[in-house]
Amino acid sequence: MKNPKFQLFQSSKNGQFYFHLTAGNGEIILSGEGYTSKQSCLNGISSVKVNASRDFGYPLNDGYGNYTFNLESTNGEIIGRSENYTSLKARDNGVKAVKRDAPEAPVEDLT
Repeated sequence: MKNPKFQLFQSSKNGQFYFHLTAGNGEIILSGEGYTSKQSCLNGISSVKVNASRDFGYPLNDGYGNYTFNLESTNGEIIGRSENYTSLKARDNGVKAVKRDAPEAPVEDLT
């Protein structure tokens, strides 16, 4: 099993910078928005690390067979979006993984 990590990359389509937080099994558990600079993307990752351990920053979204969550900063701005999960339990495990792994996860720069 691999270690959890942030992967920073640049889109070849729009030139923007993005990040993923990957779990130990390599699955993406959180994705960031597009940023116009690498430094802004790194700042987004830092914000995730700071806010991940908060219990109240995870709005949950439920749909038929589709469960997601967001990670919000203290000002309510979304700083990360989860992947789609097919069960409540899997989604809740995703939240736990972000809380546990994000604060100490290293950044792999793929640019």
